[in-house]
Amino acid sequence: MPKNEFISVSSQEEKKGSVEFQVLCFTNKIRRLSSHLELHKKDYSSQRGLRKILGKRQRLLTYFFKKNRVRYKELISQLNIREIKKR
Repeated sequence: MPKNEFISVSSQEEKKGSVEFQVLCFTNKIRRLSSHLELHKKDYSSQRGLRKILGKRQRLLTYFFKKNRVRYKELISQLNIREIKKR
């Protein structure tokens, strides 16, 4: 999902500094770097950058999960990051 599409979908209250937008940006970077690393397996600097971005996104998602679980689940399903376990 491109940035502009996400911004138009989200409400007016959410800005570019919101947790959702930051997670979206990190997810786009992760997908780009992953496709790059499929072609260039020995690009170790990109591998390191990917690990750093994954860690940042994980910390943001942990914070967001504690803050608002309903919007967290919506965001996860919208970005197809991971499966939600239904109990």
